[in-house]
This record gives sequence, structure tokens and C-alpha cells, in this order.
Amino acid sequence: MTAMTTGAPVTGSTRADTAARGSATGGGGPFVYVMLCLLLLFALGPLVIFVFSALKTQSELATSPLSVPLTPQWHNFVTAWQQANMSAGLLNSLIVVAGTVAGVCVIAGCAAYAMARLDLPGAGTFTTYLLVTSSLPTQMFLVPLFYLWTRLNLYDTLFGLIVVYWGLFSPFATLLLRSFMLGIPRELEEAARIDGAGELRVLFRVILPIAAPGFLTIALVTALASYNEFLFAVTFIQDSAKLPVSTAFFSFQQGFSQDYTLFGAAGVIMVLPMLLLFLALQRRFIEGVSTSGLGG
Repeated sequence: MTAMTTGAPVTGSTRADTAARGSATGGGGPFVYVMLCLLLLFALGPLVIFVFSALKTQSELATSPLSVPLTPQWHNFVTAWQQANMSAGLLNSLIVVAGTVAGVCVIAGCAAYAMARLDLPGAGTFTTYLLVTSSLPTQMFLVPLFYLWTRLNLYDTLFGLIVVYWGLFSPFATLLLRSFMLGIPRELEEAARIDGAGELRVLFRVILPIAAPGFLTIALVTALASYNEFLFAVTFIQDSAKLPVSTAFFSFQQGFSQDYTLFGAAGVIMVLPMLLLFLALQRRFIEGVSTSGLGG
């Protein structure tokens, strides 16, 4: 009798809590789905129109830019690939992205660990400096960098462009990784030090494995940024054989006329590698952003 009387309120409260949670999450259900559909249309609409443009002729694109292509022109992708030499551009972009990601991970990893775990004098000053440098417009660095890179024989080299990207993307990556490392319990490091581990061993055996989602996040953000960057790529690289794929659009400009169908085809080819990479790593990326405290 006692079991029945004590069990009934628990069951009732459990059902009430479940119903309350369901009403809280499901209230305004149709409105939520409508908003999600609108956001999906807003995100995918430009990409779909881009693909439609790549499959049209010039005349069809001029007469009906937003319509579905009547006779898909698949040869536009072949023409764009050959005319822009996109195989060499993708290879150059791969080299630049790999070098940039590797360097930024090392620079940001060491700087973030020092700012998050070591007792640095004036640590707040370093944080302010990184915030200021991250917010400065990149165009103001073009002239002094151009002069300096010419004197150092780094102009018109992929390594010189990679070094520029290290300076551009390291401040934000350091701030993101520092906020991630601040959430790692210090007790784990103290336990490792009690066992006789030194500072480097604590870094490589304790911090880095736990901070792997944060490193993956900055690697993906840096890869996307360096792959899409145009201004510094077209300024510091003049040899057509070294140009990254982001500058391929120059190949479709003839005098004062431009072939926008080939623009669309080249754009689709450019988007696919990063889109597939993001889709493959999106769960890790979202986990790293939310864990670092930047997800709201």
C-alpha cells in the first residue's frame, strides 16, 4: 500500500514534467518549421541560382537569370576547368591551405596555452592587442608588406603568401583557442605534474588531446578563410602558375565582357571542396565552437 501511494506521485510528476517539457519545446511548432524553411531557402537559394547559372548559355542567362536551365550546358564545367587551369589553382590552394593551417595551429596553440595557463605579466595587454589586431582592416597592411616582402625575396612565392596568412589568421585563432583552454580543469594538469610530468609533457599529453576539438575548429576556420582569400593572393602572387584557385575568375574576363556562365561553373568547382570538408567535419566544428564559449 505504501509502495503504491509513494509511487503514484512520482509517476504523476514525471508525466507532468514530460508534458511541460513537450509543450515548452513544441509550442509554436509550425512557426518554428516555417522559420527553419525560410532560413534554409535563404542559405541555399544563392547556391542553387549559382548552379543554374553554370548550366545555362549566355543568352538564356540574360533572358531568364533565375529560371531552371532548359538544356543544361554541362560542358561549361569542362571549359571553365581548362580555361582557368583550375587543376594548378586547386593544387596551389591546397599547398597554401595546408601550410597556413599547420602554421596557425602551432602559433595559436603555443600562444593560447601560454595565455591560458602560464602566469604572464600583462596578460590582459596581450588579449587587448589580439582583439585590436583582429579588428583592423587588412588593406592597411598591403603597402608595407609589399615593400618588405620585395626586400626579403618573399614576393611572388607561395611561402610568402602563407606567412602573410599566418599573421592574418593567428590572432583570432589564438583568442578562440585560449577561451577553449580556459575551460579545461586545472586539476588534470596538477595530477600530471604530481606524477612527474614537465611543462611540455603536460602540454602534449594532457592539454592537446583534450583541446583537439578546438584545434579542429581553428583549422577549419583558417582553411576556409585562406582558401577564399583574394586580396592578398592577387597582390602577392603574379606568376600565373602559382595563383591559387580564388583568382581563377580573372580567366573569364575578355576586354570589357565577361562570361558569367563560366563564372558560375568555376564558382561551383571552387565551392565543392570546402563544402564537402565542412559537411564531413561539421559536428566537430559545432562542438568546438560551443565548447569554446563562442556559441552563445
